[in-house]
Amino acid sequence: MENCIELKDVTRVYPKFKLNNINLSVPCGSVMGFIGENGAGKSTTIKAILGLLKKGEGTVTVLGEDASGLSSQIKEQIGVVFDGLAFPANLNAKQLDKVMSGIYKTWDSADFFGYLNRFELPLDKKFKSFSRGMEMRLSIAAALSHNPRLLILDEPTSGLDPVMRSEILDIFMEFMQDETHSIFISTHITSDLEHIADYICFIHKGSIIFTEERNEMLERHRILKCTDDELARIDKADIIGMRKGRYSNEVLTTAAEKYPDIAADAPSIEEIMVYYVKEQ
Repeated sequence: MENCIELKDVTRVYPKFKLNNINLSVPCGSVMGFIGENGAGKSTTIKAILGLLKKGEGTVTVLGEDASGLSSQIKEQIGVVFDGLAFPANLNAKQLDKVMSGIYKTWDSADFFGYLNRFELPLDKKFKSFSRGMEMRLSIAAALSHNPRLLILDEPTSGLDPVMRSEILDIFMEFMQDETHSIFISTHITSDLEHIADYICFIHKGSIIFTEERNEMLERHRILKCTDDELARIDKADIIGMRKGRYSNEVLTTAAEKYPDIAADAPSIEEIMVYYVKEQ
């Protein structure tokens, strides 16, 4: 199996939104970062991957099976973290362990309590008293504790302080030491992806703008720092997005080699996303 996730010509139409002809492949053994502004279609795409939407046009395959009818065996191999707590608020961690051990044949209580200790989460405190950061750590601990092959993560580091975010990213990297493991991660914190992502997929207004290997994407894009006169010399077809200032201008382009006399800086993933959205 070459790809752990495949979406082919996937379209879902809603009164105020359209997921438009999505084609996306996540190679097995890789980390795919999924980026886009609020309302771009990230969560809708994740729901399509998990078979949580009404069937529309196109096909979605996860670990070799049609997402609309995943077998229990494949479901056991998928760890999911949503942007919000997915467990009953009146439970505590000890009770959740008993519930999950009855759901997953591969559930490992020792792993679960090990993660709880690592994340400094209480065992007897009800989840309704958890902060958002505690909820996210709990969700990640649960997702990792039934030996999944694939992690599907929706904003997994949202609400975490920088130290805990770094700890979580380290855990994801540990997870990826097994070459059979894969991660699909949707996040607004694009700086996280610069540490762990192999590929970046950018969605905007329900359509995929690009899917590229991370380093190639960062190498291909440049921000030109130019005067008004220099800006006038840049072919409009080479401008992805720009920011005009009082004294200088910034232009995102993939054709920096055509303008060797204009200063060019390497952009961050966040800057690339912002400039594409500004132009769109």
